[in-house]
Amino acid sequence: MSNASEGVGAPASEGAGAPGAAGTDAWARTEGDGAGHGTVRSPEPEPSQKAGRGRRVILWRHGQTSWNLERRFQGTTDVALTEVGLGQARRAARLLASLKPDAIVASDLSRAVDTARELAVITGLEVTQDEDLRETYAGAWQGLTHDEIIARYGEQYAAWKRGEPVRRGGGELETEVADRAAPVVLRHAEKLPQDGTLVVVSHGGTIRTTIGRLLGLEAHHWEGLGGLSNCCWSVLGEGARGWRLLEHNAGTLPEPVLGDDD
Repeated sequence: MSNASEGVGAPASEGAGAPGAAGTDAWARTEGDGAGHGTVRSPEPEPSQKAGRGRRVILWRHGQTSWNLERRFQGTTDVALTEVGLGQARRAARLLASLKPDAIVASDLSRAVDTARELAVITGLEVTQDEDLRETYAGAWQGLTHDEIIARYGEQYAAWKRGEPVRRGGGELETEVADRAAPVVLRHAEKLPQDGTLVVVSHGGTIRTTIGRLLGLEAHHWEGLGGLSNCCWSVLGEGARGWRLLEHNAGTLPEPVLGDDD
């Protein structure tokens, strides 16, 4: 997919506070093995360039849609937020605004753009749209309910859940989703100031595969990250050995990690 971006601006207003908790160290790499298993490597800084080690990336899933309620596979179909979804976005935006984000980038599908716009209204930031942050394209699965997918594509679904590389409905592999989305996140993260925060507004599958890629996990382990609820988020922090998963599927204010692993 090619990149497309535009700004969605908004006036500044008020803020509040944000995220849940987990911790995983891993390198973020950037190479491919010719089989769709490309990984993304953040360049190792020179000793004099370690100022950006406090950067954070918040990966925020869009609010509720009618297809979410129907358990209907959306993929790249452009489905709008429900009124409940808009309310979820407004509540989450008040929390995320307290983290003082420096930039917002979003999938160009309306459910992501409209979620991102709620944060833009509070922070005064523009929303950069990028189609490479769209949800997984799933071909014939798109528009089908969960039960319909099981009935028509049961073995394909089971293979996917086993962690096998599957083109669901004839669409994209999960590794191909990561191939397009993870570089977008890194490109915008590299523009952050020291201790800066980037908010990425995207979709459940795309966020999960992007996190897996940035943590350097093998693709068959990505399912272990679990899904994100509507308008919840995960937080990656830049540490001494690469990106770390600090929070996953969070929707409340963060608490410090106190203990032997902090």
